[in-house]
Amino acid sequence: MKAVLLVSALTLSVNLVMAQGYVFRVLANKGENTVKSGSEWKPVKTGSTLNMSDELKVSNGSYLGLIHKSGKTLELKTAGDYKVNQLMANLNSNNSSVASKYADFIMSKMSDDTKSHRLSVTGAVERSTLKEAIKVYIPSSVEVLNPETLVRWTNVKGATYEVTFKNMFDETIAVAETNEPVLNLNLDDPALATERLVILNVKVKGDENLKSGDYGIKRMSDEDAVQIKKNLVELQEMAKEETALNKLILASFYEENGLIMDALTNYEYAIQLSPDVDAFRLAYDEFAARNGLIKN
Repeated sequence: MKAVLLVSALTLSVNLVMAQGYVFRVLANKGENTVKSGSEWKPVKTGSTLNMSDELKVSNGSYLGLIHKSGKTLELKTAGDYKVNQLMANLNSNNSSVASKYADFIMSKMSDDTKSHRLSVTGAVERSTLKEAIKVYIPSSVEVLNPETLVRWTNVKGATYEVTFKNMFDETIAVAETNEPVLNLNLDDPALATERLVILNVKVKGDENLKSGDYGIKRMSDEDAVQIKKNLVELQEMAKEETALNKLILASFYEENGLIMDALTNYEYAIQLSPDVDAFRLAYDEFAARNGLIKN
């Protein structure tokens, strides 16, 4: 009996040491980065954990995106050697169950084990644009929390686009022109500010055959937004810096709360902040497929 208790105590002790030792998890990895755990150097893998005694070697032109167990993020962009205990000591972190929750959500979508699936999703993005005249990458009816969002659609080479906004009575209230397949939309613009529901469509200027359907964008009511905003404030306290990792965590928060357009906007921002890190683009592609914004 004593032997059994001793083994149980030892097992518990080992588990506690391992749990206490876990400090960071790898969210995104680009380049030939390595980690030393014990006496052996191994390639860093997305989704892997880093313990207090581990060491990192970041190669030239590489990127390493980490998330602390508290939910705080850290980006390593400068080549060199790093000790995990020093990274932790330099990190000003407070525990946030909200941030940790959405970091876990991201990890379930970004591990190396799903890389082949994500690559196939990327292919689906490319194929889907060939099948439709103009496809706007939002649901046909969508709620938004933030007034400033991005709208993206199928690219037509050399085109100038007209984006038309209508109210619920089918009256045109604004028209925008752009040469890019993306538009920065501000629902607080004077022409749109009084509308709870805005309907938009996109067409190629001068070609009525190249156009989209209608898409309804509805502001979330103050009542429905109360709890979401409360959690968002806590999350933003952990994600103050304008980094790709923080935008990724915000994107997962919005997606989990059914705010697909807000999520899409933050995926776009993540890519803009780190355009050379494939992990963010692949995460965006999978998000689009997961929410039916593209066709496989």
